[in-house]
Amino acid sequence: MADVIVFVDVETTVPSRSGQGFSLLEFGAILVCPRKLVELDSFSTLIRPANLSSVSATSVRCNGITRDAVAAAPTFCEVADKVYDILHGRVWAGHNIVRFDCLRIREAFAEIGRPAPEPKGTIDSLPLLTQRFGRRAGNMKMATLATYFGLGEQKHRSLDDVRMNLEVLKYCATVLFLESSLPDILTMNGGFSPNAATRSCGNRNTLPEGSCSNQNSPSDLGLGNCLRVSSPISNSLGDVLCLNKSDAPASKADPFALMPLIDLMKIDPSQPDVPVDERPVPCPPDAFSSGAAVSECCSGYAGFLDPDDVLLPSISASLVPAYGGSSRLVLQHKNVLLQLCCMKLKVRFGINAKFLDHAGRPRLRIVVDTFPSLCRVLDTCDHLAQKLLVESGSSSEWRPVVFRKNSLSSSSTIRLNIPTVANGDTATYTTQIYQKEPSGNTQKLVFNSIDAAELDSLFIPGALVDAFFSLDTYDYQQHAGIRLVAKKLIVYSE
Repeated sequence: MADVIVFVDVETTVPSRSGQGFSLLEFGAILVCPRKLVELDSFSTLIRPANLSSVSATSVRCNGITRDAVAAAPTFCEVADKVYDILHGRVWAGHNIVRFDCLRIREAFAEIGRPAPEPKGTIDSLPLLTQRFGRRAGNMKMATLATYFGLGEQKHRSLDDVRMNLEVLKYCATVLFLESSLPDILTMNGGFSPNAATRSCGNRNTLPEGSCSNQNSPSDLGLGNCLRVSSPISNSLGDVLCLNKSDAPASKADPFALMPLIDLMKIDPSQPDVPVDERPVPCPPDAFSSGAAVSECCSGYAGFLDPDDVLLPSISASLVPAYGGSSRLVLQHKNVLLQLCCMKLKVRFGINAKFLDHAGRPRLRIVVDTFPSLCRVLDTCDHLAQKLLVESGSSSEWRPVVFRKNSLSSSSTIRLNIPTVANGDTATYTTQIYQKEPSGNTQKLVFNSIDAAELDSLFIPGALVDAFFSLDTYDYQQHAGIRLVAKKLIVYSE
């Protein structure tokens, strides 16, 4: 099985101090046939780190792996032969694999004094999907993509995450394939540009250096627009991703073929170790590790704009087709779905759970103070959306997204909604929630179920929150407006 693709994921400890490294806690891999995309074999194992004390409470919050869980697990030295046999000489695939998983695997082999396995090629779905799928799903984290496609919540366990990665790729490929059939209709009416590449801190989610997208007329923003990227991957990636029938060679017409991707990305040991995605990162290299870092890059990070970077004349409201022959109202900025990020918003009121949704789950939201530039953006969105709604024939009462006690009041607030989703017999948050410690470390919080009291203890009045949110319009039971849906919240602990 030399020409299979190995989808890989590792879970690690979270370094608690500067200079401390990562320790593997779990390794998972599935072997996939690239021609049929079926699972051929799988392997996963917990791994006992050399120092059990490295499994801190922060680590447990990130992936749920406790000291007790790994206390009786084999050491990496005991499973190294199996890991080597699975990986060596095969194509490796994963989400953010180049800058995280590959490095952790190499480090683990170096620690036991053995040569690391070498890949035949690598496929990193993070930059690949960023290039081709664009901003439509918000940021390009695996959890966000899975939520976008309704695949459930990411579990942050190796084998589960590997299978989710493969499913996300299948869904993205299907959407792109369908859009390639009618690019002028399916892509433009959707209110986004599939080829819109996202910017980010440290170039972490951007196109490779020297790459560019072919920016032609609006009708060329579908899959007919072929991304060309620079050496060493320009020819392969350009050929594989060019789906325009007039340009693509007949021999490369299959957009689902994965084998041509095997040499697209090479592991570059000189690349800075900048973990992204949902990896545990306690220190400044990650954009979410410090308020300053987030502020510097949030205007371009994963499609979220700082209100100061929004050009009011570039905001537009439009109706796009929805399911069942209906339509939905979307707000865009320069023809891209408008999403905002705001740093250090002050919580005015904590969690309010007295209202229930259609499934009987609490509607969770927090109220935060706003500021002038954000108010201007939201007021403009309000005006455009309300105007279009009236023109479309709706008689619903419009509820402003910014709340002011009166027209003379300088104090204004907004509600940030924390949606939930069913996950088997339980329900969980779709919002990713992080906590920033006084030391500057930022850690993702893992919740097994909905607990309004637990959230309320986080979002206390006066607390500061970095918020990344979308602007979702609604028209329900004679009430209409814009609902601010939190995609990610980072709360500052005292």
